[in-house]
This record gives sequence, C-alpha cells and structure tokens, in this order.
Amino acid sequence: MAEAVESPGDPGTATPRPLFAGLSDISISQDIPVEGEITIPMRSRIREFDSSTLNESVQNTIMRDLKAVGKKFMHVLYPRKSNTLLRDWDLWGPLILCVTLALMLQRGSVDSEKDGGPQFAEVFVIVWFGAVTITLNSKLLGGNISFFQSLCVLGYCILPLTVAMLVCRLVLLAEPGPINFMVRLFVVIVMFAWSIVASTAFLADSQPPNRKALAVYPVFLFYFVISWMILTFTPQ
Repeated sequence: MAEAVESPGDPGTATPRPLFAGLSDISISQDIPVEGEITIPMRSRIREFDSSTLNESVQNTIMRDLKAVGKKFMHVLYPRKSNTLLRDWDLWGPLILCVTLALMLQRGSVDSEKDGGPQFAEVFVIVWFGAVTITLNSKLLGGNISFFQSLCVLGYCILPLTVAMLVCRLVLLAEPGPINFMVRLFVVIVMFAWSIVASTAFLADSQPPNRKALAVYPVFLFYFVISWMILTFTPQ
C-alpha cells in the first residue's frame, strides 16, 4: 500500500509514498543489553551421558538385562497390579521360560516317533502361537495394550508352570503311584491358578469393562493346555 502526497511543483498531481518509508529512520539503540544464554547445563549433559547405553561395556549390559528380567520374575511370583511388565516389556524372560519348559518336557526316548510325547518344536510352537492368538484377541476386543506388551505378560506368567514342571520332574523320580499323581495334580493346579491370577492382574485393566470375560477365557485355555502337558508328562 502507498500513501498519496501532493507534489510541490505540481499542485494537481500527487506522488505515491511507501507506507513504511519512515521505518528506515528508526534505529535500535546499542545501549540496550541483550541477556540470556543458549548453553546446555552441565548437569543435563552428565545425566544424558549416564543414561546412554552406547558407552557401557557388554558385561554391564548383560547384568542390567538380567536384573530387569529378575525383577519381572518377582512381579509374577508376587502378583499385584503394576505397570512394570507393561512399561518395561521385553521378550528375554518369555524366551528363557519357553526354552526351559520345552527342554524339561522332553522325554528320554531316542526314537521320537515311538515316544508320543511333545517335542521341543511342538512345545515352542504351542506356547508362542497361543500367546500370539490371545494377543490378537485382546486387540480385537478393544484392549489398550500393545502387541509385544501382551506377549511379555503372557510369557512371564509361564514362570509358575515352569516351576510346576520342575517339581513334577523331581516327584517322578520316586516310585509311581496314586500318591505320586495326587502330588503332581496338586502342584499343577496351584501353579495353574497362580499363572491365571498373575496374568489377569496385569491384563485386566487393559480391557473394556464389559469384555473382560472374553479376554480372560482364552488366557484360561492357554495355561490349561500347558498345565495338561505338564500333568500328563511321564519320563520314558
């Protein structure tokens, strides 16, 4: 935009003058100090350096991961409503438990076809396929939990059943009989209930209130199948 100004030589004509022409005469005084810093505080630099894992040794990384897995094991052994498994999820613990359980379910027979018992790959596939199926069911029901968080919780909650498998292997070293079976049945039932309680303590709040039963039912079947494999296991 421009402002019309009459020319002194020709009263009938007007020459346009720029609207912001007078701004060029305005200058900023050099006496006004400019304050402030744009440097990063040293404490923030130290905190950022300490939290970085790129400069730590391999031993420290392994020990840190083992401590994190141990803390999650304690949360499963003493189930309570907590976001630890959901916030700091990992799959190291579920992998360790799945491999341990599959190895203990191996029979002593050399000929696996005549054995009839579950093999390592079968146990591995059953555990992970079941966990993935439950996770997809939880997402379809509108759960606000991520895929890997659900896998983490379901995998860590196999810990009681892994303990049950270890106890059953020790009990089977004694002479078989009805008392032997009753002891194994009691241990498996207790650990099965423990796995259900532990998993629902972490997953219940992530489901809509009117669909919690639909989300818990597949979890019940998942741990029931694993418990049945443990109870029916007999060494060759």
